[in-house]
Amino acid sequence: MSYFIMFMLISFLILIHELGHFIAAKLSKIPIQIFSVGFGPKLWSFRKGQTEYRISALPIAGYVLPKMEDVDDFFQIDSSRRIAFALGGPLANIILAVICLGFLNALTMGFSFYAVLIFPFVQLTKITSQFLYALPSLFSSPDKLSGVIGIVAMGGQMVAGDFLNILNLAVMLNINLAILNLLPILPLDGGKILFCLLEKIHRSILKLQMPLTVTGWVLFLGLLSYVTVLDMCKYVFKIYA
Repeated sequence: MSYFIMFMLISFLILIHELGHFIAAKLSKIPIQIFSVGFGPKLWSFRKGQTEYRISALPIAGYVLPKMEDVDDFFQIDSSRRIAFALGGPLANIILAVICLGFLNALTMGFSFYAVLIFPFVQLTKITSQFLYALPSLFSSPDKLSGVIGIVAMGGQMVAGDFLNILNLAVMLNINLAILNLLPILPLDGGKILFCLLEKIHRSILKLQMPLTVTGWVLFLGLLSYVTVLDMCKYVFKIYA
């Protein structure tokens, strides 16, 4: 049961990330064709304005699809609006982390203005700085990386049905998801923001974005396959246990 809770928590946090992109798109007046809860075949949907809201068969996270004829149409949108769109996802995770910290403090320290509304930002700064300090070790020791299987396995053991542990884990995962997505590497949100800034220097830089995005996806999928194999060895086959 703990592993199922952990899996659903990860899916929920990724959905919140996509919801942040969706809200940012609406505020930036970027047209959205589909906002889906889950992936795969459509189970149910309704349309409001230009956007189709759907529930899909696989209840895993979700996605936002801008309404564009082709990729070039998206790059015709003002770069500041595209930056806002990219920032929406990480910002949503940071906001949720602050909310979770507020709940945690209210439950463990008692309800007060400082504990619920001020101290969470102090904690957020501390946790973020600790994660940034540890971030280089992820690249120098790739064998320490974990994918979804590893996160579910380790998180499932930590959760153990305890609500405070779930909140603590939600805080950590939200902050990790936000920071990793802000790394200036395509196809991550940070990479998209970087290219929006670079194109202000010279528009021709846009020509590099698509090949670098494809390269980034290839490397990302390769890394995902690598950590999945590591997770299977550690947690399924117990080879490195």
